[in-house]
Amino acid sequence: MKLAPWALLSVAMAWGWSFVIMKDAIERQSVNNFLFTRLSLATIIMVLMRPKALKLINRELLLRAGAAGIFLGFGYIFQTLGLARTGAAITGFVTGLYIVITPLIASIFFKQKITRFVWGCIFIATVGLALLSIHGFSVGIAELLVLISALFFACHIIALSRWSSGRDAYAMTVVQLATCALVTGIASIPGGYSPPPDNGVWAVVLFTAVFATAIAFIIQTWSQAHMTPTKVAIILSMEVVFAAFFSILFAGERLTIQSALGGILVVSAMYLIVIKESK
Repeated sequence: MKLAPWALLSVAMAWGWSFVIMKDAIERQSVNNFLFTRLSLATIIMVLMRPKALKLINRELLLRAGAAGIFLGFGYIFQTLGLARTGAAITGFVTGLYIVITPLIASIFFKQKITRFVWGCIFIATVGLALLSIHGFSVGIAELLVLISALFFACHIIALSRWSSGRDAYAMTVVQLATCALVTGIASIPGGYSPPPDNGVWAVVLFTAVFATAIAFIIQTWSQAHMTPTKVAIILSMEVVFAAFFSILFAGERLTIQSALGGILVVSAMYLIVIKESK
């Protein structure tokens, strides 16, 4: 379906913008508490908007969407553990390696053929992510933790691509987010839960819950019924480009030649994949 890649691109844009507005909020509230509040609120909003979706949740959908939610939840947790031990730029790059891990898993475990064209796009996007993110690099426990998160994010993408087709995207998203909220809630237990400390953080929670979580994952779940997981991974890597763009535009960050070149490469890989998908 020709609309699916562009719908996914809007998800990457929402996540890129969220990265910018969450920066200050996360400094005032622990990441796991923020995620638990955001995901719980998104689930509640979705149920209130369409309560009949609960009737569409059968055992098969619950198992598959629940598994996808577990992958997503553990992805967030390991990413957070790594982020606490290293910089955001390195975290962004290593997380973005799901664009390499996704086709490897799809190829090894599901015998999905990856063409040279697609591998070329993966290479271009990976180099672009490196140029956007890396300014000095060392490998340690933090990078390993983030790499594990990239593995879980790749599993989430593959799970949606294999299980979304023929199932209600809305009901799938409700179960995913509820499961993810449960996982991040459990992760919050050691430090205890505390709600957002002020109206500013609540505003960010509300925005990210509605646009970057509920609406975004409905779109992703629907789109992945029409696209291969590898192409999804490449398009979603645009999140890093949008985050850099919005940071320059609204947060006063400086555009360097290295960052500009990295952005161009990621956009080029995404464009090639979208054009290929549209044919």
